[in-house]
Amino acid sequence: MSRLTLISHHLCPYVQRAAIALLEKGVAFERINIDLADKPDWFLKISPLGKVPLLKIEEEDGSEAVLFESSVICEYLEETQAGAALHPADPLIRARHRGWMEFGSSVLSDLWGYETAQDAVQLEAKRKALISKFATIDGALTDGPYFAGSSFSLVDAVFAPVFRYFDLFDTLGDSGIFDGLERVKRWRKALAARASVKNCVGEDYPQRLTEFLEKHSSILLRQPAAA
Repeated sequence: MSRLTLISHHLCPYVQRAAIALLEKGVAFERINIDLADKPDWFLKISPLGKVPLLKIEEEDGSEAVLFESSVICEYLEETQAGAALHPADPLIRARHRGWMEFGSSVLSDLWGYETAQDAVQLEAKRKALISKFATIDGALTDGPYFAGSSFSLVDAVFAPVFRYFDLFDTLGDSGIFDGLERVKRWRKALAARASVKNCVGEDYPQRLTEFLEKHSSILLRQPAAA
C-alpha cells in the first residue's frame, strides 16, 4: 500500500477537489497545510509551480513521487484506487466531464475577482460573469441530484468548493447570482450534504475565509448586510 500525503492549504478550492476524491475513494491519507504567504523551502523544492495541492506518494520499496495539479491528482486516484468510480466509463461522456471540470476552473477565476473586488463596479462585473457561467451549467444539468444524475463524479468534486464560498457570501448580502437557476440550487444543496464535501475542510473554514476577505479589503464585507 502506498502512503499518500496531501500537501494542502486551508482555503484552496483546488486542494478540496483532491481531498474530496480521496475521501470518496476511502483512501487513508495524511494532510499537511502550509502557509502560501510563507512557503517553506521543502515545499518549493518539490512543487514545480509553487502551488498546492501536491500529492506525495511513498511506496513500500522506499521510492517516492510527487504529483502536482489537482486534475492530475484526481485522475491518478481514479486510475489507481478502488472504490466508486468518479468518472463515467463511456469515453465520450468522460471527455465531456473533463471539459466541465475545466469550466469549473473558469468559474473559480471569476470568483476570485468577485471575492477580492474592492469597489462596486468590479464586483458587479464579476457578479454578472458568475451569473452567466452558472446559467450555462444550469442548462447542462439533469434532474440530479448530482451533475451526472445519481452518481457523484469529479465534476461534483470541482463544483462543491465553488458553492462553499457562497455559504459565507450569502450571509453578507443577496447577490442574486442563483436567482431562477433551480437545477443549480438543487445541485448546490445536494453537494453540501455530501460527507466528503463536508469533511474536506476544517471547522474554521468560515473564519479563515472571512479573514481572507478582510485582508483583501473585499467590498463584500462593506455591504449593508455585512455591517
